[in-house]
Amino acid sequence: MSWSGRLTELGLVLPPVATPAGVYLPAVRSGSLVFTAGQLPMVDGALAATGKLGAEIGAEQGRELARICVLNALAAVDGVVGLDAVVRVVKAVGFVASAPGFIAQPAVLNGASELLGAVFGEAGTHARSAVGVAELPLGAPVEVELVVEVR
Repeated sequence: MSWSGRLTELGLVLPPVATPAGVYLPAVRSGSLVFTAGQLPMVDGALAATGKLGAEIGAEQGRELARICVLNALAAVDGVVGLDAVVRVVKAVGFVASAPGFIAQPAVLNGASELLGAVFGEAGTHARSAVGVAELPLGAPVEVELVVEVR
């Protein structure tokens, strides 16, 4: 089965590629790798939520927001090479806007990693960084970027 077919089987639809919030591309291919820009939890052109994890946003909502970020990142990959060209997910980097004392960044980013596993199976298993930060663009709670290997 194709990756796009797997998305459909999971009841997921890739959104339109999010408009960059600055002067950059949503994704760039270099050789056999595609690097996405950091993707925010945008839905229909607006942030799904704003705030910090451990304050306005709980960990479970953060997990869902990380999933939205991954769908946006996959849309960016699809826009460059087509989703079915993906060989494997190499790395995910997630940034979590964190209130003082919030230390569950890895649990938040598990939402992204679990979705990648659901879509790509073993090929979705990746290296990952989960970083707590003071602020993210536009007040977003989570930002995720991907590196994927492609045919």
